[in-house]
Amino acid sequence: MENLSVDTIAEYVLKYGVPILKAIIIFIIGSWIIKKIVKGLKALMSKRRYDESLQKFLVRLVSVLLQVFLIITVISTLGVETTSLAAVIAAAGLAIGMALQGSLSNFAGGVLIIIFKPYEIGHLIEAQGELGTVKEIDIFNTKLITPQNKLAIIPNGAMANSNIVNYTTEGKIRVDVTIGIGYDEDIKKAKEVLLEVLTNNPKVLKDPAPSVNVSELADSSVNFAVRPYAKPEDYWSVFFATVEGCKLALDKAGIEIPYPHSVEIHKDA
Repeated sequence: MENLSVDTIAEYVLKYGVPILKAIIIFIIGSWIIKKIVKGLKALMSKRRYDESLQKFLVRLVSVLLQVFLIITVISTLGVETTSLAAVIAAAGLAIGMALQGSLSNFAGGVLIIIFKPYEIGHLIEAQGELGTVKEIDIFNTKLITPQNKLAIIPNGAMANSNIVNYTTEGKIRVDVTIGIGYDEDIKKAKEVLLEVLTNNPKVLKDPAPSVNVSELADSSVNFAVRPYAKPEDYWSVFFATVEGCKLALDKAGIEIPYPHSVEIHKDA
């Protein structure tokens, strides 16, 4: 009877003890590996200067996924069937993904923007029909300050999947202004006057040099393409100064800028 009890205990030890010991060892080693992976991920993202909120989210996400995988592995080691459990987890993940489809798209767009950096805070950009200076880049949205000092909030999903014009990265931007003069005016003199306006503006860059060229022979005017270059942050000040300066300079030089004239016809009674 005593021998039978010992054999029974030994059988239970072999049947349950060894798998439990294996599960404990796998859990300990797996937890250690997860900590190393998470630590390495943190160091990598810090080195590449990823956004702090993105770092926290990705580290947490990777940690949770690895821990779920570790738990499933440990349960499987104990002899428990994990196929049904994996199917339930997959179904739950699919349901959550469908419910948060828009948010996940914006999150994924935010991750791509932060990693590849098509624009940064302070850049002047144009996207989704909005022109403005980037104020903030969140995980889900990008915030712009428009020239009218309005706050434009654009989902990152749309930003990551559309054309983005960045006016800042090259360090200079061309200001396009069209000025017309009358057909009877001296074109060469007008060009000299307009070019002098550009060269006298300290915010107009010397390289590339500003230019003034005839761009169109319109119905009632000869149009000039007035093209100064400026720093992105000086765009609007150069634009407005160019328009005003050209008008004042042409008036001073006696060069007419054509405008519509109304003609009154008087009939004798």
